[in-house]
Amino acid sequence: MPITRTVLSTAAQRPAQPAIVGADGALDYAGLVEDSRRVFAVVDAAHRAQDAPPQPAPETDGIPVTAVSVASAFHAARIVAGLAGYRAVSAVIDPQWPLAHRVHVVTAAGIGLVIGDDPALAPALRNAGWTGTVLTLDEFRDREAAATPAEPPTVRDGDEAFLLLFSSGTTSDPKAFLKTRRQYRANVAVSSAHLEPLPGVRTLAPGPLSYSLTLYALIECLATGGGAHLADAFDPARLASRVAAEGITRIVAVPAVVQVLIDAARRDPGAFSALELVVTGGANLPTALRDGLAAVLPHVRLISYYGAAEIGFIGDSRGGDGTLLDVYDGILAEIRDDTGARVPDGELGTLWIRAAACSDGYLAATTDAALRGPDGWATVHDLARIVDGRLQLAGRAGDVVATGGHKVSLPEVERAFDTMPGLGTACAVALPDPRLGNVVALVIEGGSAPSKAELQAWARARLAPQFVPRRWYLLDRLPRTAGGKIRRPATAALLADGEGIRL
Repeated sequence: MPITRTVLSTAAQRPAQPAIVGADGALDYAGLVEDSRRVFAVVDAAHRAQDAPPQPAPETDGIPVTAVSVASAFHAARIVAGLAGYRAVSAVIDPQWPLAHRVHVVTAAGIGLVIGDDPALAPALRNAGWTGTVLTLDEFRDREAAATPAEPPTVRDGDEAFLLLFSSGTTSDPKAFLKTRRQYRANVAVSSAHLEPLPGVRTLAPGPLSYSLTLYALIECLATGGGAHLADAFDPARLASRVAAEGITRIVAVPAVVQVLIDAARRDPGAFSALELVVTGGANLPTALRDGLAAVLPHVRLISYYGAAEIGFIGDSRGGDGTLLDVYDGILAEIRDDTGARVPDGELGTLWIRAAACSDGYLAATTDAALRGPDGWATVHDLARIVDGRLQLAGRAGDVVATGGHKVSLPEVERAFDTMPGLGTACAVALPDPRLGNVVALVIEGGSAPSKAELQAWARARLAPQFVPRRWYLLDRLPRTAGGKIRRPATAALLADGEGIRL
C-alpha cells in the first residue's frame, strides 16, 4: 500500500504529526505505527483461531480478509490503516446497508473476520452458513489491550491485494473489487499531482468512511504525510468550529457539503480564514454552489474531480458546473457506442478509460459484470461526450432515458435549474407514459417552489423541447445515500407510491 513507506518515514521524522483525528480519539504518526502492531496482532490471531475459516475469494491469492462495519470513523480508519503494512486485505462495509447486502458481500468475498456492532449481523451470517468470526468493537479493543504487539509494519509488494471495495449497496447487491498496492500507488500519484494532499496538510473528510471518497481521502492523507480529520456523521453545526479548532486547510467532501459550508461561512467567515481548498467528488457540482462559495470565501479554491472507485481519478473541473473536465495526464479516455466503436466528437456514448490505477475486475462471486474489456480499457458505464478536447459527463446509463424517440440525460435536465432563484435541490426522474414510453419529471426538495408556469418558462429558455420536464413535484426531502448522493430510483419510487405534491 502506498501509505506504509510514508507512515514509517513520517513517524521517524515528525512523530507528533497528526495522522488520524476523529470523535473517538486521535493518533499521531508515531502512535499509528505502534497502534498498527496491536491491530494486526488481534486480526491475525482471530483468523488463525478459526477451525473452518471462510475461503477468501480466489482473487485475493489466499490473503485473509477483514471487514470493519462500525459507526466510529476513527476506529474504522485506524484498523484499515493499521492493516496496511501487513499481509492483509481490509474492507469497510457500510453499517447502514440492508442486512442482506452485508451478508452477501461477507459470504461471497470470503471475508473471515467482521468487526461490527449490529447484533443482527452475526446470526444472519450463521444462517447463511458462514464460519468466520464477528467481534464487536469493544471486544476488539479488549483484545488489543491484552495483545502482544506484532512485528512492525513493512512496505509490501506492489502486486499484493490490500483493499476490498464495493461499487454500490443502496439498490442492488454490491459488486466487490480489489485494489493492489501498485494500483493505489498510481492513484496517489495522480491525486498528489492535482488535488494537493501535501505533507502536513490537515484535511477534513466528514463523510462516512464506507464512502469511497472519504476512504480515499484517508489513504491519500497518510500516503503524503498529512492529517485525516474524520467524522462519524456529518454535523453541520460543528463544521465551522472544527475547521477553526483543528487548523483545517483542506476539505474533501461531496458537493452537498459545500452548501453547508456556504451557510456556515455567512454566519462566521472568520472561522474559515485558514481554509485554502475544497475538493468535491462523487456527484455533480452545481454552478450555484461554486458561485456561492466564491462569494462568501473568495480566497478558497474549489476543485471538482471525477473518478470511479474501480478505475481511479480521471479528471477535474475548476470552473462551471463540474461536468466539463480536463482529463489528467496519463489517463486515456474514449467514447464508444454499443458496438464498442469510437464515436465522433460531440456524440454521446459510453466512456471507456485506460489508467494504471484501474482494478483488474470485479470478484466473480459477487457479479458476472465485466469491468475491463479484452483491450485493457475499462468502463463503469458512465455516459459522456468529447467537446473541444474536454470530457463532458452526462450521467450513468440509467440516467439517460428514451422519451418520444429522443434520448434525454436526466443530470443535464437538473443542471438547467441550478441557478434558478428560489428553487431548492431538484432531481429529474423518468416516469412511465403510455404514449411516449417515458416522460421527464422534476422533483423539487422543500416545502415551496416557483410556480409551475415559472418552472416551465425557465426550462423552455434553457433546454431543448424533449428535455423540458412534463411533470413537476414537491417532496419534503429527497432520498439520499449515506454519502449524500440523491437516489434517483428511490425518488421515482416515492412518486409511484403516491408521495409528493404534483404542481
